[in-house]
Amino acid sequence: MADRTESSVVVEAAPAQVLAVIADFAAYPEWTGAVKQAEVVSTGTAGRAEQVRFVLDAGAIKDTYTLAYEWDVAKSGTGTVSWELVEAETVLKALDGSYTLEGDKAGPTTVTYQLMVDVRIPMLGMLKRKAEKSIIATALQELKKRAEG
Repeated sequence: MADRTESSVVVEAAPAQVLAVIADFAAYPEWTGAVKQAEVVSTGTAGRAEQVRFVLDAGAIKDTYTLAYEWDVAKSGTGTVSWELVEAETVLKALDGSYTLEGDKAGPTTVTYQLMVDVRIPMLGMLKRKAEKSIIATALQELKKRAEG
């Protein structure tokens, strides 16, 4: 598996508040630029999403795909939310990543985002890393704005 790209941001909000934004998949089209639709396909025993179907339109990359989620988080909101691609219709071959939330109960929260993307079309590794960095930077900025708003 390819190396993951990673970046972090400090969010002026409690970890539980940041986690609530991450877990609210139905709202993703409101605050993420590329996700046009998000639907929870199945939930686990704790009521959290296990699988989520997304419709993505990120310019050159358009796809409909399903991610499987794992929630290793405390009641305070700290911990890790990770996902892996389980199916994609056209372009994506892998879309595996995680958010790790760290901080005091009242905040602020340090959010570290790791991502590994692979596509079915030929692409230089350098261009893939650049795309991953762009995706991560945008996602962290949008998450920060939503959680602090």
